[in-house]
Amino acid sequence: MDQDQQWLINCLNATLDPNQQVRSFAETSLQQATLQPAAVILKQFIKKHWQEGEEGFEHPVVSSDEKVAIRGLLLPLLDDPHRKICTAIGMAVASIAHYDWPEDWPDLLPSLMKCITDQTNMNAVHGALRCFSLVSADLDDNMVPKLVPVLFPCLHTIVSSPQIYEKPLRMKALSIVYACTSMLGAMSGVYKTETSAMMSPMIQSWINQFSSILEHPVQSEDPDDWSIRMEVIKYLNQFLQNFPSLMESQFGVFMGPLWQTFVSSLGVYTRSSIEGIEDPYDGRYDSDGAEQSLESFIIQLFEFLLTILGIPKFVKVVGNNVKELVYYTIAFMQTTEQQVNTWSVDANQYVADEDDNTYSCRASGALLLEEVISSCGTQGIHAIIDSAKTRFRESQQEKASGASGWWRMREATLFALASVSEHLLEAEAPEITKVSLGDTLEQILSEDMSTGVNEYPFLYARIFSSIAKFSSMVSQGLIEHFLYAAIKALGMDMPPPVKVGACRALSQLLPDTNKEILHPHFLDIFSSLTDLLKHASDETMHLVLETLQEAVKAGPDLVVSIEPVLSPIILNMWASNVADPFVSIDALEVLEAIKNAPGCIHPVVSRVLPYIGPILNNPQQQPEGLVASSLDLVTMLLKSAPTDIVKAVYEVSFDPVVRIVLQSDDHSEMQNATQCLAALISVGKEELLAWGGDTAFAMRSLLDVASRLLDPDLESSGALFVGSYILQLILHLPSQMAQHIRDLVAALLRRMQSCKLSGLRSSLLVIFARLVHMSAPHVEQFIEMLVSIPAEGHPNSFVYLMVEWTKLQGEIQGAYQIKVTTTALALLLSTKHTELGKLNVQGYLIQSTAGITTRSKAKTAPDQWTMMPLPAKILALLADALIEIQEQVLVGGDEDSDWEEVQEADVETDEALILSSSAIPRGRPSHDYLDAMAKAFDEDQDDSDDDDLLSGADPLNEINLVNYLVDFLKKFSHSEGAIFSHLLQSLTKSQHDAIQMVLKQ
Repeated sequence: MDQDQQWLINCLNATLDPNQQVRSFAETSLQQATLQPAAVILKQFIKKHWQEGEEGFEHPVVSSDEKVAIRGLLLPLLDDPHRKICTAIGMAVASIAHYDWPEDWPDLLPSLMKCITDQTNMNAVHGALRCFSLVSADLDDNMVPKLVPVLFPCLHTIVSSPQIYEKPLRMKALSIVYACTSMLGAMSGVYKTETSAMMSPMIQSWINQFSSILEHPVQSEDPDDWSIRMEVIKYLNQFLQNFPSLMESQFGVFMGPLWQTFVSSLGVYTRSSIEGIEDPYDGRYDSDGAEQSLESFIIQLFEFLLTILGIPKFVKVVGNNVKELVYYTIAFMQTTEQQVNTWSVDANQYVADEDDNTYSCRASGALLLEEVISSCGTQGIHAIIDSAKTRFRESQQEKASGASGWWRMREATLFALASVSEHLLEAEAPEITKVSLGDTLEQILSEDMSTGVNEYPFLYARIFSSIAKFSSMVSQGLIEHFLYAAIKALGMDMPPPVKVGACRALSQLLPDTNKEILHPHFLDIFSSLTDLLKHASDETMHLVLETLQEAVKAGPDLVVSIEPVLSPIILNMWASNVADPFVSIDALEVLEAIKNAPGCIHPVVSRVLPYIGPILNNPQQQPEGLVASSLDLVTMLLKSAPTDIVKAVYEVSFDPVVRIVLQSDDHSEMQNATQCLAALISVGKEELLAWGGDTAFAMRSLLDVASRLLDPDLESSGALFVGSYILQLILHLPSQMAQHIRDLVAALLRRMQSCKLSGLRSSLLVIFARLVHMSAPHVEQFIEMLVSIPAEGHPNSFVYLMVEWTKLQGEIQGAYQIKVTTTALALLLSTKHTELGKLNVQGYLIQSTAGITTRSKAKTAPDQWTMMPLPAKILALLADALIEIQEQVLVGGDEDSDWEEVQEADVETDEALILSSSAIPRGRPSHDYLDAMAKAFDEDQDDSDDDDLLSGADPLNEINLVNYLVDFLKKFSHSEGAIFSHLLQSLTKSQHDAIQMVLKQ
């Protein structure tokens, strides 16, 4: 039975209820429901038959006469007293307006305006506002300028007349103002003068109205009051982001009322959410589906404060009260009564909420404190530490007075400090500040050492995680006390949050703890953690496995003695959770840590292979996910393994893994099998071919795998890691692959042409780049081979490849991949081959002056690009590589405080601003600066395991990209001065400057 059928039965039963009110309500509900299908059918009818050529259109199309009749019938129905019917009619009107307004429905706006201004018919006002709110979601930059001057004065009348209009109507009016202002904000980048001129005359009256709403104290148990304030704050936030210059003169007008709302809302939030003695309206929505909870209002308030702190010119004003801001923010970060009730019975939810920074006041408060430090610097740090001290003293006083909730503020204080721990621990923080913070933490943690664990589990859990975050700031004695307490807590009957905190403490403290101190306790740690695994689920299982992994790494010499017990438990955990990728990956990481411990690799492998073999040999009979995860397990065993292990893995897995690639239709299995074979080739190298006794068969099998993965008809997802696989073939089996290079290139090109995944296309480009390097010093021969290979839709394969390569180079990720492709482009340019000069490729994006790009505009006017000669494009890409690395070196620099001004600049000016920053040295750059560029490039690239597999085997990864580009550009500019000067003329100013800067070195 579906939800609608169940509702119908409930309503019918309710019509028989002896209570007259229940019967009347049920009868009214049924009467409304009889009207709903007509509205729903009408909306579907409009979508399918109104506009020919639209997505989902079906014949026949509605005639012009019928359209006029339907439009004429709908508008009078907007004053229907039943809100659901009114909403359905509004949706139908909005759907038609999407196609017909304003050209074919010029009377829509006058009709809606007439309804809005009719103070004698509130149903009509509601219907028109509802319709406008739906229409406003689909407005473009042509409609908004026509609508705002007419509509906003009427909306202002509604918002400013609480004696006539109820709060829900005023709130709906504000939501329309917000939607229109959002579009104006988007337009301001192109039409700054026009949008500012439009809004400037109205802003004073709106700000005054908003201030009058915000200046009164927030009301308890009044969701309509919270909702109308939330709309006001959303509007102010939008306006401050898009029109900061206009708002500068108004800042002082609304800041006082905003502060009154912020401060007074704390009392309401404390009673409603923290203490739970008033209704916070959690999970409540109004008739239009807008959330009305107190927490959603407070979160919106925090978001606005975040925006204010992010604008330098306004930070100066807030800075005078930053300590008070932090003081109140910490109070908002206390655990709510609902959180306490939920977390007490559901440790899994506790871990999830802590890890995910879920939508909550705690998470929003933490973000605000981070912004306080980012925007206010040392002043912000002092404000946080001073406020923490004050809140700690208050919690001491509450505790002394016998208040039962004293622990909440203590926990919130620690949570607040932990949320900005990285900033507080940074080397740039003043030493005296660190000492002050360390003393404060020492005092808080020492006082709570004797706190009852069972009475205050959430405080104790926070203490555990805090000691781990701030271990460098507190005494070793305190660390050891809580380390032993965490070990003890794992093995005792403690509340779940305490055990969660203990795991967090251990996972972060174990790596840096003196192993001699821990030695007597390791067996207890392993015993407790493995016992916890039996009762863990989802998020808690992830945490326990993470802690277990750190324990294995911290005591590797002891692992061999418990491996016979520990490995089977983790293997079983992995096998039982293959459907959950997060848990299965965690289990594999623990197994990898065990494998890497001294003396453990052989027993682990001998335990795994007999289990894995039958799975890989009979993939069709396995539960979903087990084969793919088993392939991950095999790949893990191969990492850094000695030859005898690699050979043992080969004997069990090579043939079945090849069959999986050739026969499976499961993309996860194909991807993991491809990675597994790539790892086998990487560690087994040429010797691998002889291990099975038939070298020719093994090589043929590897080529068959390449052939299937490069099949242009195969879905791209299944072949996602073919690039890594083929690179292993050409790197480790060069003599065997030499005779197949031409066929390989042809297959790679066909695969590229059929490929829809940009990641796969980029990985295929890396193969071509590597082949360019392998052809050196005869790169021109590789070019000629490409020219001789046909490519569908293009003169030859070289043309197709370079057109695609120059488009995709900027999307390539990974340090190794960027090094190989960038340097390969330099090699191609250095050949000065005639084919390069014949080809024009995509150059620069032509900036549109047509305003906001709507869906219809995108269809009729796609992006326009210049065309430029291939050699110039290659030089531009080399310059872009330098620019990107230079940007990574930038620390600080002069920034415009009003980003509206920056938006006026074109792309060239934007990039020139970056390159002329004070962080870039004037004149001749030093060797230190070039080294800093190289270091920044290496640090910025977050290489995955796949990258490690590639880079570890390829000497090209040792290239210093910055030095390579500098050397190449110097040699090319000296040896080919005329050509070089000519190519420079096609570059943007920022690209030209980047090259000139390194040439001065």
